[in-house]
Amino acid sequence: MKRLFALAFILFIPLATAQDAAQIQQSIDKAVAYLRTTQNPTGSWSASPRTGIGPTAVILAGLIDAGVDIDDPMLANGLRLVASFIQEDGGIYTPDGFLLNYETSVAVMCLAKANAAAKKKHGTEPYKELLAKADRFLRSQQFTEDNNTRPEDPHYGGIGYGRGARPDLSHVQFFLDALKATGAEPDDPAIQKALVFVSRCQNLESEHNTMPFVSHNAANLDGGFIYVNEPSLEGEGAAEGLKSYGAMTYAGLKSMIYAALTPDDQRVRAAMDWISRHYTVTENPGRGAAGLYYYFQTMSKTLDVLALRYVESGGKQNNWRADLSEHLISEQRPDGSWVNTASSQFMENDTNLVTGYALLTLALCLPGGE
Repeated sequence: MKRLFALAFILFIPLATAQDAAQIQQSIDKAVAYLRTTQNPTGSWSASPRTGIGPTAVILAGLIDAGVDIDDPMLANGLRLVASFIQEDGGIYTPDGFLLNYETSVAVMCLAKANAAAKKKHGTEPYKELLAKADRFLRSQQFTEDNNTRPEDPHYGGIGYGRGARPDLSHVQFFLDALKATGAEPDDPAIQKALVFVSRCQNLESEHNTMPFVSHNAANLDGGFIYVNEPSLEGEGAAEGLKSYGAMTYAGLKSMIYAALTPDDQRVRAAMDWISRHYTVTENPGRGAAGLYYYFQTMSKTLDVLALRYVESGGKQNNWRADLSEHLISEQRPDGSWVNTASSQFMENDTNLVTGYALLTLALCLPGGE
């Protein structure tokens, strides 16, 4: 699948130089050192009743991707904490919280990475049983026939941040990342049903998307993606909700690739065209500074899944790994952290969470990170 996209969209050109790699690694090392100073004695980072274990799981995933040894006490303490939040229903979340699906999804991604690292070093899979339970829990939360949701329902195939919550594309991408982390294949029914929801979030009129917003949105049918497939058509903020933006377009494209759509599918072509027209590493296109670091990690993972080394935009082949790493290194603070100084939306005023996003991104910018 990756090779199909590589051949369809890019030329094979050498990756980052050794000097670039050294600079990226130095930046990663500074970030790891910073996170050592901010971990709580419990093993968490930035834990609160609102965020639950989400930031901790994101940070642990970034540290594992950054190459921190699986036996490092910082990782061991954090992983022990995340695993302790397993609930009787198989979810991994804060009791009485309202982000249980989000927490479980990022916990699965984190623990799957830890399992792979432990297997490589010790030949063991300490979280195998826990991950199987969490996988079953997440599947039970998807809006499908099992939850009395019919295919014509706008919620069909989706999943929200909490139990029974309105589904959105942001969490659907976390859900699919979690399913992939536990070994789901493209023809998995949960992935194919999620594709129904994802397609209905695209600003593209087709047999796959006949949502009411499409007929009201002629000016914005540009192939990009929006957050929900039931945006408000009236009142304050309605127009904004109809406009495609970067983070969701990359999330939608990645989700379609997980479902084995190919470059000749009109949905994929439209999304790739949107990305080509809006390629940037300095803002979340369509949202500016809001959710910027979330955008960076979604962008990097999507382009990595596509096996793209270069993104064509404006007649130029853009080395996205070099562009992203150069920008992130320029924004790193002296103490090794990152924070979104222009927007506090989506908790990006939290230096720990944002530093976790940056680590996930930089790990994919290293030669061999793909």
